[in-house]
Amino acid sequence: MKLLSALRIAGSGLMAQRVRLNISSMNLANAHVTRTAEGGPYRAKDVVLAAIPLENEAKAKLSEVKVVEIVDDPSPFKEVYDPSHPDADERGMVKYPNVDILTEMVELLSAGRAYEANLTVMNITKTLALKTLEILR
Repeated sequence: MKLLSALRIAGSGLMAQRVRLNISSMNLANAHVTRTAEGGPYRAKDVVLAAIPLENEAKAKLSEVKVVEIVDDPSPFKEVYDPSHPDADERGMVKYPNVDILTEMVELLSAGRAYEANLTVMNITKTLALKTLEILR
């Protein structure tokens, strides 16, 4: 594998994990928002990733990761009985976001570890390139 291909793959992984970290952080920050500008409670977001084959690397079958889209989580909102809440309906039920705190924490840990792994790949690739240049001198 070429060193530049390794850097490109690890770089795409860094970008994808950064998006996952941002979206998960946004979900956690809005976990109790019952009223948004669009109306209704905040709806959790999910990141859709895809493996895209690298150009000029058909033989090696190498792929980089890309963020395809950010979609709304279709799961239902959580309903809590609280008639004193300003967003309560006529039955006294308040709709809270469909954000699962535990799932988001696991997502943050997973994305953070994947980010670290890609950063390690980039550092090792850089070290290999520098050692190669030293040998060639």
